Amino acid sequence: MPPAVVNFTYLVAAVLFILGLKGLGHPRTAVRGNLLGAIGMLLAVVVTLLDRNIVGYEVIIAGFVIGAAVGAVMAMRVQMTAMPQLVAVFNGFGGIASTLVAGAALMEATLVTSAPALQMTVATVFSGIVGAVTFWGSLVAFGKLQGFVSGQPVRYKGEQIVKVLLLATALVLGVLVVMRPTGIDLYWIMAGVSSLLGILLVISIGGADMPVVIALLNSYSGLAAASTGFVLSNNVLIIAGSLVGASGVILTNIMCKAMNRSLANVLFGGFGEIQEVEKADDVYAGKVKATSPDEVGMLMDGAQRVVIVPGYGMAVSQAQHAVRDLTNLLDSKGIEVEFAIHPVAGRMPGHMNVLLAEADIPYDQLKEMDEINPTMPQADLAIVLGANDVVNPLANTDPSSPIAGMPIINVDQAKTVVVVKRSLSPGFAGIPNPLFAADNTLMLFGDGKKMAQEIVRAIKES
Repeated sequence: MPPAVVNFTYLVAAVLFILGLKGLGHPRTAVRGNLLGAIGMLLAVVVTLLDRNIVGYEVIIAGFVIGAAVGAVMAMRVQMTAMPQLVAVFNGFGGIASTLVAGAALMEATLVTSAPALQMTVATVFSGIVGAVTFWGSLVAFGKLQGFVSGQPVRYKGEQIVKVLLLATALVLGVLVVMRPTGIDLYWIMAGVSSLLGILLVISIGGADMPVVIALLNSYSGLAAASTGFVLSNNVLIIAGSLVGASGVILTNIMCKAMNRSLANVLFGGFGEIQEVEKADDVYAGKVKATSPDEVGMLMDGAQRVVIVPGYGMAVSQAQHAVRDLTNLLDSKGIEVEFAIHPVAGRMPGHMNVLLAEADIPYDQLKEMDEINPTMPQADLAIVLGANDVVNPLANTDPSSPIAGMPIINVDQAKTVVVVKRSLSPGFAGIPNPLFAADNTLMLFGDGKKMAQEIVRAIKES
């Protein structure tokens, strides 16, 4: 195809990517934004295939069929609760694709000349290191979220020194690859060292901080893709990778602030370690007050403003539709209902927003943490549905707590608090929550979905 046509189509695709990202910034325009981004990617793929028919179309079609089949199975079988794990795996696939494609391009280039362009060799090294770190780091993140790997940070003596040595080794090998591109074995050794670095970087991070890690790995996968764009001299891949990398860094920064973590902690790992904390028996003994759906129904019947705080427990029980029914019932009775959304509630950024949007809960009822906190004392009733660390008052009261300084939703300031939870087990941070034993708190023990349905029944019967 004429270069002018290819570049113009890539420009159109890039504009669609940007418009798509802009649309994804708001729930009302998210579907349109997703569609625009998909159209842009379709244009980019089609033009690239028409312009660079290196392999036969039968191979490409086979790849499409296999990929579509895998994607369809995942779309139908993966539960919303497993979406963070799926995102982690997708990040990893993007990383390993960049490493393998860059390595293959280098091998191809060395067959033509013993001295490929400096831009290509440097970009290849960057793709190899970042892509390998992304892939193996993402697999560890998947394992922690899925429960295959302990959520506790794995610590050992001299871990930071080991990581620095591995990074230095990978960089030295990268320099050797740039100086002697025909030494393909050095590239794969470099990728192997980077893989080990990726494992050690993420395994030393606690499960409570996985949302930050997922956002960061998403950025890594974008940077690796952009670098591979330089390897292949493909403008649209450079643009798309840069957009993913930049948006991932922005999201990582937002998540860091929401969890009171610095970006340096994320980059170098070793954070999220569980410290010695007060025992649960000392916090809860003789202070926890259990309640029933009927009693909660009576409390709601006399309330004017109810704030619901969703957490991972809502995702596990798939209670979002039952919560929607409860919301509609309260709305019909003239009771104001709002949802307090913490940035890291659940296991990935926007987890709660996605679940509530799936249940068709109006976006106007979703309030961010900074917006809802000043008005929390005016809430007659706060319903905590499966959330734990994001409502733990120790973040504000105990400087020695592992979550000290983390911004939380101040549900303890509501007139009455009802916590829907299966048990008194701790959250990802592994510490007890004094909120459960507070004077204005009632514990409703049980499955989130079932309890929401029972509350609806109690309100209707009353």
